[in-house]
Amino acid sequence: MPDLLLELRSEEIPARMQRKAAGDLKKLLTDGLVEAGLTYEAAREYWTPRRLTLDIRGLTARSKDISEEIKGPSTKAPEPAVQGFLRKASLASIAEAHVHSDPKKGDFYVAHISRPGRPAEQIIAELVPGIIRNFPWPKSMRWGPASAKPGSLRWVRPLQSILCTFGPETEEPVVVDFEIDGIRSGNITYGHRFHAPGAITVRRFDDYVARLEAAKVVLDADRRKEIILADARNLAFASGLDLVEDEGLLEEVSGLVEWPVVLMGEFEQDFLAIPAEVIRLTIRANQKCFVTTRQISPLEGEMSPKATEGVASRGSAASPVRDRESRQVVPTPSGLPAISPSRGEISQSPLSNRFILTANIEAKDGGKEIAHGNGKVVRARLSDALYFWKTDQGDLPDLDQLQASAQKFGLDLNKPLDQRMARLDHLNVTFHAKLGTQGERVERIARLAEELAPIVARAISPLEGEMAGRPEGVASREAPASSVQNRKPHQDVPTPSVAFGDISPSRGEIIALARRAAVLAKADLTTEVVGEFPELQGAMGRKYALLQGEHPSVAAAIEEHYKPQGPSDRVPTDPVSVAVALADKLDTLVGFWAIDEKPTGSKDPYALRRAALGVVRILVENGIRIRLKTSWRTAWLLFADQRWNRELGEAAIRFADAETFTGLEFDEVRFAAIAASVDSLLRKQIAVWLRTFDAGQNDLLSFFQDRLKVYLRDQGARHDLIDAVLASGGSAPISPLEGEMSAKPTAGGAVPPASHSVAPPSALPGISPSRGEIGQSSNDDLLQIVRRVEALGSFLDTEDGRNLLAGTKRAANIVAAEEKKATAIASSVEPALFREGAEKTLYAAVNQAERQAGEAIQNEDFSAAMLELSVLREPVDSFFEKVLVNDEDQAVRANRLALLARIRAATDRVADFSKIAG
Repeated sequence: MPDLLLELRSEEIPARMQRKAAGDLKKLLTDGLVEAGLTYEAAREYWTPRRLTLDIRGLTARSKDISEEIKGPSTKAPEPAVQGFLRKASLASIAEAHVHSDPKKGDFYVAHISRPGRPAEQIIAELVPGIIRNFPWPKSMRWGPASAKPGSLRWVRPLQSILCTFGPETEEPVVVDFEIDGIRSGNITYGHRFHAPGAITVRRFDDYVARLEAAKVVLDADRRKEIILADARNLAFASGLDLVEDEGLLEEVSGLVEWPVVLMGEFEQDFLAIPAEVIRLTIRANQKCFVTTRQISPLEGEMSPKATEGVASRGSAASPVRDRESRQVVPTPSGLPAISPSRGEISQSPLSNRFILTANIEAKDGGKEIAHGNGKVVRARLSDALYFWKTDQGDLPDLDQLQASAQKFGLDLNKPLDQRMARLDHLNVTFHAKLGTQGERVERIARLAEELAPIVARAISPLEGEMAGRPEGVASREAPASSVQNRKPHQDVPTPSVAFGDISPSRGEIIALARRAAVLAKADLTTEVVGEFPELQGAMGRKYALLQGEHPSVAAAIEEHYKPQGPSDRVPTDPVSVAVALADKLDTLVGFWAIDEKPTGSKDPYALRRAALGVVRILVENGIRIRLKTSWRTAWLLFADQRWNRELGEAAIRFADAETFTGLEFDEVRFAAIAASVDSLLRKQIAVWLRTFDAGQNDLLSFFQDRLKVYLRDQGARHDLIDAVLASGGSAPISPLEGEMSAKPTAGGAVPPASHSVAPPSALPGISPSRGEIGQSSNDDLLQIVRRVEALGSFLDTEDGRNLLAGTKRAANIVAAEEKKATAIASSVEPALFREGAEKTLYAAVNQAERQAGEAIQNEDFSAAMLELSVLREPVDSFFEKVLVNDEDQAVRANRLALLARIRAATDRVADFSKIAG
């Protein structure tokens, strides 16, 4: 069968557009061919910087003849209906139609349409020009004299030639002839712009590929990637280096060259003082080059043992590597100023001063001049990066204007990162028009992190909330006392990072660390490096924090609070990082729910689904028990407090100061008594806004449960088990010692200012929930849901589980059916009405199962609860074999239905069995 070859050659197409454009061309053309009545066996697209190519194999040479009948209106129909029929059938007059008769409907018009098949060349010639004119480029342009005319051709870059041949392998292919804006199709293409610019005549795809290869053009993008990667690895290895592979960069570079030639450039060693991430991004973003690392053996190049990851090495105290007065960076052997590389950085090996570039020509001098030119540009870019790096460690020129912000957050303006945080607040940088500034957001996150920190610490740490494995107050064996010396500029203002030094923090200290980390978490947004490379936010904050002597957990949290940023990203495990990450994500979610900016369909501009999934993963994978509604309430009130004070201005009275404001109960009369001077309309608006929280939190809970379903399904859990657990009414109450917040408002109900001493874990701003509120079932404890799903899945894999499922579903179905009929069901089971021994046996088994399963659920041992419920299997089976539920005596029937309802209620405490398949 014939094959079709199509090439659209133009000036250089942006690399980011090539793959999608080739796919679009394939889809548009193949869909058009099929719609025109042609079929094909296979189609594949190709692309280079200067051409889009499509190879279609086994295309039919002619479309099939078509005969069809189009039924029209009655012969007595009005003229407008007849005219509509003629237009639909493409008939010139009604005389061309036939009249058919129907015994019931009478006479009506029918058009007999016969369309003979058309040659494939004719179809292609009509189809391709339309595709070219309407091609879906993200951006396109007009060019040349024709561009002044209306409707002139638009293409991503000037279109230069069109190659289109069609024919079988056994015959000479023909050129499919068509023209678009003066460009006529043919069988001519052109090779490499510099190596082989002459015309090349081709017949079909096989010789097209071979002749392009001879003309220094590699058509297949995947093959170009393989060539670049293999040559880059070999070139680096020959120089004693390792290539730092980058799939995204490889994809981009393969779209920049038609004939890849891999070369090596270099820059001065002094630039290695810049953090590796900055060097890599500078070279990647500006020159599209790969970086390399030095090959260091464990025995020859291993660094001396250091303190915990990211902490200054032993030698840093005796030989400081940074002049605190001048803030000048002095390169160290590690390549990172003042910070010995972390364990992860050592495993990746330090960067070398050589980089890999990909040229598009084979130069006569072997590429020396090309490599030299790229090196000059890289040096200029790295000089800028070094300037940014040094500037970020210096003092800001407007420190006198930052005092108020520094006092607000408890910042030390002797420290560069503290200065940047003060500037972020001082400049009132907007986070969202309806959610306030970044400074206000940091204030909320810091308070919420304080609330979450002790709960997180209890869950993660094996001992009462300390860091991994060290007794409280005991110094780390790896962290010598000297590591906290030589900090003269900061000794007069102790901070958590200095006060704790090398001592593992206690639970109370973790609260202070979490607040400190939250306050500094967004500070690097105003740094020069992050301004140039936004993707380094967090990573640069960590480096700057370590440079100014912050506690390693604080520094780690600044980077890790953004994690996880996707399903494959790792989850933070340090308690401080976890607390700040949760606070950041919960504040974002609650804030956007409060202003009704929720994800809709496929649109999620603020990545709220990713944030919710991040919360799910952090809680589940770290084994953390948190009542989401309690945390949302805290976050919501912090946000509400800021919003009201901003909107009410001088007349504002902090809403949490009202002694009468408890829980979320609120009415206009109560608010009027608190702020009588406030405009009544505004007072009503605030009252309405307050009442939206309860409805909003239920919607947000459903959103979280949907994200949990996605997560558990990805982990292999059955969807029906997840639905069964979420639909159940059971929930284990939380012990007052384990997770309960204070049932009383804090002093005056007010949210403590950021500069106050650390609040205890129980202090919710203004409205801590009572024990009853926490004990209420709301399925907002994600970890408990996961454990229940796991226990249910294990139980249903047993024979007892499967049989109990069948019996319980039967009982539940009977009760549900009778409830729909409004059949009387006793409020409690009366043993005196039992007539059969099976009833008595089941009643005793239900009483025992309820009591013992309840105790297991109280202890959150859901596997044990399922085991206790399994004793119901035989009594349930016996009951249905020997007892007729719908007894003639209404009292007996109501009593038996109440007994079945007890079975449903007992199992519902773990899961709604009616939701389970099978």
